[in-house]
Amino acid sequence: MENGKSRLQRAQEDAEEVKEIMLDNMDKANERTAKLSDLEDRAEELMEKGKVFEKTTVKVKQQQQGMNKKMKMVLIGVGVVVGIIVVAIIIVVSTNSSS
Repeated sequence: MENGKSRLQRAQEDAEEVKEIMLDNMDKANERTAKLSDLEDRAEELMEKGKVFEKTTVKVKQQQQGMNKKMKMVLIGVGVVVGIIVVAIIIVVSTNSSS
């Protein structure tokens, strides 16, 4: 007997210490599992938000392309009108100077 403790008492104390360590490890594992579950939920939420964002960007891109086409058409129309006006002025001036 060492320090008044029998081998059985020391073995029981060691077993109790191991039991406490194992319970603590199980608690930590449960906490990690809960945190992982939260992370999975957040990841799914972010994926959904990403899909919504992607759809929105596609719509905005299409709208911008439509606006760009309209602007090009307007600029081409203005250019044609200005060209016609210039040609008309040249014709009027040349007819007036010939007469």
